[in-house]
Parts: sequence; C-alpha cells; structure tokens
Amino acid sequence: MICSIPDNLPFVLKPTFKNYYTLVTESPLDREERAEYNITISVSDLGTPRRHTQHNLTVRVADVNDNAPAFSQPAYTLRVRENNSPALHIGTVRATDADAGANAQLTYSLLPPSDPHLPLASLVAINPDTGQLFALRALDYEALRAFDFQVRAADRGAPALSSQARVRVLVADANDHAPVVLYPPPNASAPCTELLPRAAEPGYLLAKVVAVDGDAGQNAWLSYRLLQATEPGLFGVGAHSGEVRTARPLSERDAPRQRLLLLVRDHGEPPLSASVPLHVLLVDGFSQPYLPPPEAPGRAPGAGAGADEPLTVALVGALACVSALLVGALLALAAGRLCRRGGAASAGGCAGPAEGGVPGQLLDVGGTGTLAHGYRYEVCLAGGSGSDEFKFLKPVFPNILGQHVERKSEGSPTFENSLGI
Repeated sequence: MICSIPDNLPFVLKPTFKNYYTLVTESPLDREERAEYNITISVSDLGTPRRHTQHNLTVRVADVNDNAPAFSQPAYTLRVRENNSPALHIGTVRATDADAGANAQLTYSLLPPSDPHLPLASLVAINPDTGQLFALRALDYEALRAFDFQVRAADRGAPALSSQARVRVLVADANDHAPVVLYPPPNASAPCTELLPRAAEPGYLLAKVVAVDGDAGQNAWLSYRLLQATEPGLFGVGAHSGEVRTARPLSERDAPRQRLLLLVRDHGEPPLSASVPLHVLLVDGFSQPYLPPPEAPGRAPGAGAGADEPLTVALVGALACVSALLVGALLALAAGRLCRRGGAASAGGCAGPAEGGVPGQLLDVGGTGTLAHGYRYEVCLAGGSGSDEFKFLKPVFPNILGQHVERKSEGSPTFENSLGI
C-alpha cells in the first residue's frame, strides 16, 4: 500500500511497521499564523486495478504564551477640562494579545509616576479589565496643567507577559477667574485720586488701568471700557491698553471733581468682569495744594476735619518747640564766640614788666605791711611784642585791695593806668 498527504502541509507521514504510518511535523507550527489543519490522507494498493481510499484528519495547534500584549498606540494624549466632575471618564487605553485563552486575558494597571511629588493615586484611576481611565477629582488648570504616567497591560499566562504605554493628560483651561485690577487699587481705604491740570490738551494721559487674569489663552484677554463718568465725553479709555486720556479740552464749566467707573472684562465664555472707580481732581497747576478726596458715602462732612484738629495742633506745637530750641542754640553759639573774641582783645592790652618771669603770687614787702596776704594774677603774654604783661584777677580781701590801690595811685599814676581802675 501507498499512503500519502498533500505536499503543502508542514507534516509528513513516516512508515513505522508494515502498514503503520506516523504523522509528524516537518517545521515549527505557529498557532497565531494557522490554528487548524485539515489533512487528507490517501491510501492505495498495488493491485490491478488499483483501489484507493481517503481519510480526513483535523489537527488543531495548541497555544502557548509566546506573545506579549501590544497597545494600539505607544503613547496616548488625553484632554480634560478643568473643574470637571469627579469620576469623569477621560479616555481608554487598549491592548491586544495574539495568544488565546488565559494567555490573551489582559489586566491593566497604573505604574508609579516618575515624579514623586505627583499624587497620581488621587488624580486618576483605571479599570483593570477594560482600560478605561477616570479622573478622581476636579482638576485645576492653574495648579496642574499637565501630567504623565505609565499604564501596564499584563496577560494571565505562565509566565505572564506585559507591555507599557505612556499616557499624557492635558488640563484645558476654563474661564473661572475674573480679572483682578491692580491699579487703581479697588480695595483701598481711600479712593484713588488723580490730578488733572485744566490746561491739559486732548489726549493727555491721566492714568493707566492695570489688571491681570489668572486664566490662560482667550480667557485671559482683557478689554477696558468706561462705564460711567461725571462729564460724559471728557475722558476715554483705550480698549486694549487701559490708558485713560482726555477726549477734549477742559472748560470752566467742568466740575472740579470727576468720578469715573472703569470696567475690565475678559474674553472667556461666559465673560467675567471687574469694575473700579477712579476720582479725578481738576487743578489750575500742579503747584496748587492737593485738594482733599471726596467724602466717603455715609460720612459726616465735618467729621474728618474735627478728628484731625488735635493732631494738627500737636504738630504745630512740636514744630514751634523745635524752632525755638534751634534759635536758642544759635544765639548761645554766637554769644560764646563773641565772649572769646572779647577776652582775647582785653588780653592783648595788658601791661607789665618788660623782661623776666612773673611769679604766681606777689607779696607787699613795704614798710607798712598792709599787703601781707597773697593775690592771684593771670599772666598775659603778647605774642611777638617781646614783653610780658599781667593783670589782677581776684583780690583775696577787697577792702585791703582798695586801700592799697589808693596808696599806689597817689604815688604812681602809671600803676593806676595799668590796672585799668
């Protein structure tokens, strides 16, 4: 007998014993390429005429876990609008496995983030069976604009095989921040006041409104508008610059105090806005004293002046005291200088012996003995004159000094002149 199979199959028939044959593989089988083979075995004898018969055999290839899961794309980018509701479905990752059975059953999980400061477990969760991703809490664009993490898909084969994909979540901005006016300060204790000279020409720059918006993109584009004005048509505001300028020349009929209400609006959907007042004082020139700001609503007209009077009196008194002390110090300094100059001039006019030293104490050695007590003298030396002079400073006994002077003056007029008596 002759036993055969088609030639296009990876199998061969090998005779084993007489009319017994064995079907064996000729090359490796791959279940992922072909999972089943239908083999037709033909058997014929060697007689005349020949007789033959056929038998169909089905071979199914068993699976082994030789294929790792594969994601539909290596990286995913998901977008979610900020202020979302918790447990919002933001996207799905998908992976497939070419194996079969348990080898193709996949489980999804999140890998620890590379950034240790990213609280991924409180931001995103994944369904382990379907790969759906959910935002666990409301996201804030201003706090976290984007974050990345890795997703793993593993099969249930033995041994288990896995693969990874990168997911990037972009948080879209929502118009949840109203413009914030920095200047003029909206919450100041006193309203912001600008001075405007009456001689200002049209286009004079009075002030510039400065505002910021915490959002991004179109939500942060700001425009400016003048809502109210004491004198309509007197001022204009740049729609994009926020500059407040005069629109026409000022006239005498314009009120000296002007109040403007400015509006700042963003371009979000829906748009948010903020307003701020601006007070303007018309003056003839900047040398004119600053006028007081307008009274706050609900405040008595004279309340501020009455409360400031004690402070004004105290300031005036302190200024007067400081001025008096300063004048007194200057007068004392001038008097001291005049006294020193006068003393030097009198020292220069003293007379005395032409030569020799002058003792510190002189005694009367005359026969009368009326000057038995000592006197103190100050020696005056005239520089460059070559003579030493002295004068009396203080007598010890004024009565005795008077008698002595009388006697000396009767006998010597020169001595009386030298003493200056």
